[in-house]
Amino acid sequence: MITIFTTASKYICLLLIVLYTYCNFRYLSIPDQEDANALCGWQFRMILLIHFLCNVILYLKTGETLTVLFYLLQLAFFIAFVFLSRAVYRNVNRLLLNNTCLFICYGLIMLERLSVNKAEKQFAIIVISAAVSMVIPYLIDKIWDMVGWRYIFAAIGIALLGMVFVIGATSYGAKMSISIGGFSFQASELVKITFVLCTAGMLSKAESFRDIVITSLIAGAHMLILVMCRDLGSALIFFLAYLVMLYVATGQKLYLFFGNVAACGAGVLSYFLFSHVRTRVFAWLDPWADIDNKGYQITQSLFAIGTGGFAGLGLYQGMPNKIPIVEKDFIISAISEEMGGLTAICLTLICLGCFMQMMIIATYMQSGFYKYVSVGLAIEYIVQVFLTIGGAVKFIPSTGVTLPFVSYGGSSLVSSFIVFAIIQALYIIQGNEDEAETEINEMAEDEAERELYGEADEPSEEYLDENYDANAVFDDIPEEYEDPEPDQGRGSRRRRRR
Repeated sequence: MITIFTTASKYICLLLIVLYTYCNFRYLSIPDQEDANALCGWQFRMILLIHFLCNVILYLKTGETLTVLFYLLQLAFFIAFVFLSRAVYRNVNRLLLNNTCLFICYGLIMLERLSVNKAEKQFAIIVISAAVSMVIPYLIDKIWDMVGWRYIFAAIGIALLGMVFVIGATSYGAKMSISIGGFSFQASELVKITFVLCTAGMLSKAESFRDIVITSLIAGAHMLILVMCRDLGSALIFFLAYLVMLYVATGQKLYLFFGNVAACGAGVLSYFLFSHVRTRVFAWLDPWADIDNKGYQITQSLFAIGTGGFAGLGLYQGMPNKIPIVEKDFIISAISEEMGGLTAICLTLICLGCFMQMMIIATYMQSGFYKYVSVGLAIEYIVQVFLTIGGAVKFIPSTGVTLPFVSYGGSSLVSSFIVFAIIQALYIIQGNEDEAETEINEMAEDEAERELYGEADEPSEEYLDENYDANAVFDDIPEEYEDPEPDQGRGSRRRRRR
């Protein structure tokens, strides 16, 4: 009986994630906001149903009562997070809100399957991060002069990265984290946000080539420290975000060309300078040549993806724990093995949908600063997704970055919540401004109608006395249309004009 339920639930979840993905892109083509919100309501119901079915399977496989309690806590979080977001912010983007919940849902399910301990820690950080993210749109709405903080953001970012270089802990060949009082965090995840804010502020104020040079030097300082820390994945994310922001701000295609040339040169140089880069490139080119050592991680990932197929083996039916660091760098491989390659494809497409929504929001922004912020955060997000999933499927060398909201890691989770909260803030601010403008226009039209008609259906006598001159109607009649016989009257003259 358990096997029948597990198999049926697996295929129901596959159907639901496909429908959810369809709704994700259908949302972009719905002109009426009420219809779009109704579609988002169905999406949220799909998330809750997927979450319920997967947790029933987890309970049936483990038999632990704590699994039920953990499920109820997660359910309460999802409902409270969506309800409070919509209640506090009227114009919140419900598509991004739903996608956040979906990613968290799949991340918690897979983490609970891999390690209940890590799933519990992840959930605690999720609750705290969500609470913090609820305040961010309000703060951004109240802080009007964020552009004036651009040098402060730059100083904070460079200082944090400098601390990593000096006292950071080395992990897998790179310095990435700082430990203070037993608490460890990855500084580059937070600097991603300050980097975009400082760069957007400088580009919005740039008036000459000299300003572009200064902005490039500050951005280059961030990347140089990351390279010195050997955190090349983060350096690549920063570089691509800056390059696209620079192009959007200036429209100069030469910047794109020289930027790509510089990126290729930096990639070749890093191959010869850093041994861990050579190891990852070797594992990417031919992991089967050293399957027990350098190529072990990527080959196990490929085995997992291939074994699961499109439908997946089902929760607790695969061996995702065989993949090293599976809960961080290769979480998508674990999902593919047990929940199906189709689920992994849909999650990838939903990430792409988030990126598209962020870029659409950027086009709505009237402020140059807000536009560059939205573009920069969108590029950072999609590049991180590309590096994570591309490394897991052997499309590119593994870079050691995480999948936002899905992978295990407190720093990544906090930064992902902040990124989505900033995007939501921009969407809310623009929505509020559009509503205010519409209301002002409607009030102006009503006032004009009142001046024209007064309380009646026809123009008031005062308006006619001030604005209407019966004889002025005919002042602009050309001479060839004038009546040769002046005694024919106004009606004859009107017929001649037609």
